[in-house]
Amino acid sequence: MGIFNRKDSTPETTPAQDGAALAGLTGDYTIDPAHTSIGFTARHAMVTNVKGSFTEFTGTLHLDGENPANSTASLDVKMDSIDTGNADRDTHLKSADFFKTDEFPTMTFRSTKAESLGGDDYRITGDLSILGTTKPITIDLEFNGSAKDPFGNDRVGFEGKSELLRSEWGLTWNAALETGGVLISDKIKLSFDVSAIKNA
Repeated sequence: MGIFNRKDSTPETTPAQDGAALAGLTGDYTIDPAHTSIGFTARHAMVTNVKGSFTEFTGTLHLDGENPANSTASLDVKMDSIDTGNADRDTHLKSADFFKTDEFPTMTFRSTKAESLGGDDYRITGDLSILGTTKPITIDLEFNGSAKDPFGNDRVGFEGKSELLRSEWGLTWNAALETGGVLISDKIKLSFDVSAIKNA
């Protein structure tokens, strides 16, 4: 999913390469869950990848086009919305072995630092809270551009990626393989495809 479903219409767009346009994007935005994806990938049985996503979340952005260091981001994810395409696996992930969603229903991210890396590339650092543990992570972002959609909304789009070690947040459940190694990797890859609407 991109900054909107391009099959719906072809809106007026501003190319991401136009750096001067960033100054005009300053303001507060609300993340659009219908056109945003939050995904993760874990290595399974040492031989393949299992991908999943969270389908329910809310978030906000404050963008400062002239001084990106003043930009902020906030995200709250409903952990019961985890979806890996397998109901039994999802139930296990919600259980006490992993996310304990009855006790810890929400995962949160609050930015603490934002910086421009040049061109359309940015980096945001913040505090990620899972299972009551809060630790910093860094997310690399690419600005996809801005658009006015058919309903008159001003949108911005970003793609992002990060990596973390799940054990640092207390997610340590695993199973040993007869052939050596473990069932689930400690390293988890995160991916973000964000569309946000400017507040009126």
